[in-house]
Amino acid sequence: MRSQDNGRGRRRALYAAIGAWLGCMIMASAEAMQIGDVQTEPFAKVDGIELVLNGAGLRKRYGVNVYVIGLYLRAPQRSSELALALDGPKRIALTMMRGISAQSLVDALYEGLRDNSSEPEYERLKSSADALAAVMLPLQEARKGDLLALDYIPGCGAQVSVNGRKIGSPVPGPELYRALLKIWLGHNPADANLKRQLLGVSGGAP
Repeated sequence: MRSQDNGRGRRRALYAAIGAWLGCMIMASAEAMQIGDVQTEPFAKVDGIELVLNGAGLRKRYGVNVYVIGLYLRAPQRSSELALALDGPKRIALTMMRGISAQSLVDALYEGLRDNSSEPEYERLKSSADALAAVMLPLQEARKGDLLALDYIPGCGAQVSVNGRKIGSPVPGPELYRALLKIWLGHNPADANLKRQLLGVSGGAP
């Protein structure tokens, strides 16, 4: 009996050591990315957990630079399915390349949710999306250079912050945040090339 307990203890210690080594390798491999005039940081801390930059890219609309976006996860994920299924805190970080009204941001949010949800899914999300819009609209405008973060905090929900300052209260539930991620990682993303960049893949179907 004692030998079995010792064996289990050794296995647990080995798994813990492997996990710690993998964590160190992930952290060591993370790098900042320079996109135009914007440098995306290699790490972000959400709910006391250090996240790594999964990928980043530039969002353009009608040929105009709108924002640089970075996706931060606990560990790098190279498929949209794995990124969407990953538990734990997450961050979507938008560095604004031009001034844009809060109403325009909210309109784009609703559009992205509709484009990547079935009608029943969208109806279930609508009240949560409305709550998030109510947090964002009082901002009135995101100015050029502002850093707008959409964080997922387990047990709390989606938290908005601007330049490191929390705005409003978290919108509860993981479903809304997963739907927000689908705006960029879903089957009908805002930009297919940007989706690949956020997943850290250079080509092929993400």
